[in-house]
Amino acid sequence: MRSSIRSKPSEAALAIWESALNKRLLEPEVLRRMPLPAAARQLLERASPWSDSGLETFVVPRLLWLRLPLRRQIWIAGHRVDLLIGDRLMLQIDGGHHVGAQREEDIAHDAALCLLGYHVIRVGYAQVIDRWHEVQDLIMRAVAQRLHLA
Repeated sequence: MRSSIRSKPSEAALAIWESALNKRLLEPEVLRRMPLPAAARQLLERASPWSDSGLETFVVPRLLWLRLPLRRQIWIAGHRVDLLIGDRLMLQIDGGHHVGAQREEDIAHDAALCLLGYHVIRVGYAQVIDRWHEVQDLIMRAVAQRLHLA
């Protein structure tokens, strides 16, 4: 584990740790007792089990500068949402499995959220990895319009 932490950028390393925590492959209490390097210890303190994917892990640290409440994997309208920004702005992050029946379920959930007064921004893998500036711009424009507020 220690060699992979050193060989990855901190964002990717955090995604690895959070994925392992989410799948309960690692226990934070056990890791805290291990003789980890300082950088790994700092990463462990930032890691949480709430990201369902590496893409979700990448997003939260990139949005901390907004200084808004960011809540991950909370239940609204019968489904979990990837990220709630403030009170009303949803960021849904789709990986490759969001096709067919899954895609139809996502669309129905987005409609239910809209009817409840939420604003949904849905992005995919390429947007998070290759075009983050576009995603950040969408979020900043939504916040500027106060769509994150109840």
